[in-house]
Amino acid sequence: MKRRNFIKNATLTGTGLALGSTLASCMDIVTNKESATLAIDENTSKAALPLVIATWNVKNSTAKAWEVLQNGGSALDAVEQGCMVEEADETGQSVGKGGLPDRDGHVTLDACIMDKHGNCGSVVFLENVVHAVSVARKVMEDTPHVMLAGKGAEEFAYEKGFPKENLLTEASKKAWEEWKKTSEYKPIINIENHDTIGMLAIDKNGDISGACTTSGLAYKMHGRVGDSPIIGSGLFVDNEIGACVATGLGEEVVKTVGSFLVVELMRQGKSPQEACEEAIKRIVSKPNSNYRDFQVGYIAVNKKGETGYYAIHKGFSMTKYQDGINENLEATNYLNG
Repeated sequence: MKRRNFIKNATLTGTGLALGSTLASCMDIVTNKESATLAIDENTSKAALPLVIATWNVKNSTAKAWEVLQNGGSALDAVEQGCMVEEADETGQSVGKGGLPDRDGHVTLDACIMDKHGNCGSVVFLENVVHAVSVARKVMEDTPHVMLAGKGAEEFAYEKGFPKENLLTEASKKAWEEWKKTSEYKPIINIENHDTIGMLAIDKNGDISGACTTSGLAYKMHGRVGDSPIIGSGLFVDNEIGACVATGLGEEVVKTVGSFLVVELMRQGKSPQEACEEAIKRIVSKPNSNYRDFQVGYIAVNKKGETGYYAIHKGFSMTKYQDGINENLEATNYLNG
């Protein structure tokens, strides 16, 4: 373009003017061909929509989100309802009802949600309400705030019609009582004592939303909050670029504002996979990092529907529902490639 503009704008006469016009026409032809090629490349590289991805092996959740999208629902509806499946599953001891408690025996939930407009809602340290992700959506849609905490979040949930329910199941209570015999407080890599479900979806209109919900680190200090409900750390959505969600040891994600970092790396031109890998490297390259002792994983999607997923240790996976196929995919990792 610069060359063509220079030729067009230069003061030329006689043969020089004719030559300039000829060259300008040639450049127009080349530019048009390049534009056509770029358009073809963009169309051919665009993934099939709709699309759902989630952290870990959660096929029931992605199936629910896919069903919502297939029935014409929005990406926001899809991620909320997909996460609700895990929150209601008492056998999964990391999310919602049946989550492992803190060291004092309290099950406390954290969740957030973010829509295509950049609106977001979050609840932290929420007790006695199963569907924290839905309460987070109510915070986003029905209040002027982004985040509600503790008793305030719980009272707000009751005002919105959410039922009060004991979240500590017998199985989780027994696990907590067994833990109290030694009271060893140590994150265990890829074991569901520090896990999350994070979900991202793109609907048929190409709009992106995301959600994240967790019962947090098992046997944590009473009142501890990790990255999951923190916009920019546990989840970030930019409908022009893409989205990311994190899982693992939340303290380490917060230190690098991980999900925001992944989206910004995509804004700079990196693929979702490259962005996830770079964000993990930021964690492990911190001075005196003890990354061999904890797990962090990211999943991401860009506006074209390309996905990425990466972790520090092996064992992390992503569930993807696309083109009618619901599959769990093992992630590559920093330590083992």
